[in-house]
Amino acid sequence: MFRYIRFCALFVAVWSALIANGWAAGETAYPITITHAFGTTTIERKPERVATVAWANHEVPLALGIVPVGFAAANFGDDDNDGILPWVEEKLAELGAEPPSLFDEGDGIDFEAVAAAQPDVILAAYSGLSRADYDTLSQIAPVVAYPQAPWSTDWRDMIRLNSAGLGMAAEGEALIARIDKEIAEVVGGYPELQGKSAMFVTHLDATDLSIVNFYTTQDTRVRFFQDLGLKSPESVVEASVAGRFAGSISAERVDAFDDVDILVTYGGRELRDALTANPLLARIPAVAHDSMVLLGRDPLGTAANPTPLSISWVLKDYVALLAEAARRTE
Repeated sequence: MFRYIRFCALFVAVWSALIANGWAAGETAYPITITHAFGTTTIERKPERVATVAWANHEVPLALGIVPVGFAAANFGDDDNDGILPWVEEKLAELGAEPPSLFDEGDGIDFEAVAAAQPDVILAAYSGLSRADYDTLSQIAPVVAYPQAPWSTDWRDMIRLNSAGLGMAAEGEALIARIDKEIAEVVGGYPELQGKSAMFVTHLDATDLSIVNFYTTQDTRVRFFQDLGLKSPESVVEASVAGRFAGSISAERVDAFDDVDILVTYGGRELRDALTANPLLARIPAVAHDSMVLLGRDPLGTAANPTPLSISWVLKDYVALLAEAARRTE
C-alpha cells in the first residue's frame, strides 16, 4: 500500500510538471526551433504580435483566430483595390477585426513597415525570400521561411510551418484535416476528373504565341491538381526543373504536350480563339477538344493558387470548371 501511495504521488508530480509546461493541454513548450531553407529559427516564447510577408501567409493565423498586426496587401485579383481579397475580408469580419497594417510589396518587402508593426514573429513559409531578405527580417523578429525552394511550399506545408511558428502546430493539423475533408466531399461529386491530366500555363499572349510558359510540378497550383483527382502530364513532369516553379518551351516543340487533357491558364475569348486558330498550339489535345479553363485576373483566378482561406471560397466553382473541361475530352 505504501508503494502504491508513493507511485500515485509521483504520478501526480509528473503530471503537474507536464501541465506546467503546457504538454498535457496540447500546448507548445518553448523555446521551439523550426528548420527551413536558410537554417533554423528559434522562437523563445509564444508570439503575441504576428506579422506576415509575401502571399497568403496571413491566412494561417486568421484561420486559427489570430489577427496579424500586419500583412502584405494583395496585388493580384483584388477587385476593389483595397489590398484585401474577399475571403480574407470575410474572415476579418467574422473575427470582428479591422484590417491591420498592409505592407506594399510592389517593389519588394517593405522592411520599414514590417519593423513599425513591432512583430514577435514573421511568417513567410510561402514566399520568394532571398537570403538578404531573410537576414534583414531576422533583425526585426524570428522568421519562418520556406522549407526548400522559393514559391514551392504547398498549402499544407504553409499551414504546418506557419502554425508551428505560432505555437499552434496541433491546431494547424486540425485545420488541414478540415480542408482535406471539404475537398474530398466536393471532388467526390465529379468522378470525370479522376486520372485526367492537367497543365497550368502561366501566361499566353494572344498576339504572340511563340512561347508557352507553364508552371512546373513544384508550383502550388499544379500540386493542387492532385488534390482534385487530376495528374500532371508526363511532358510537364519531364520539363520541370528542380528548384524552379515555372518553365517555358517554344511553340515549335509543342508536340511534347500531346498528353495534356486539360489546359488551365489566364485569359478570355480572344485567347481561346487565338489558340484554336494557331497551327502549332491547336495540336495540344486540350486545345483541340476545347477542354480549357480560362481564368480571369479576379478572385476566382487568384484562388486557383490554393491557400488556407481561399480553398473553401473557390472550391466548388473551380472544380465545376475543371469537370466541364474534363467532359469535353471524352
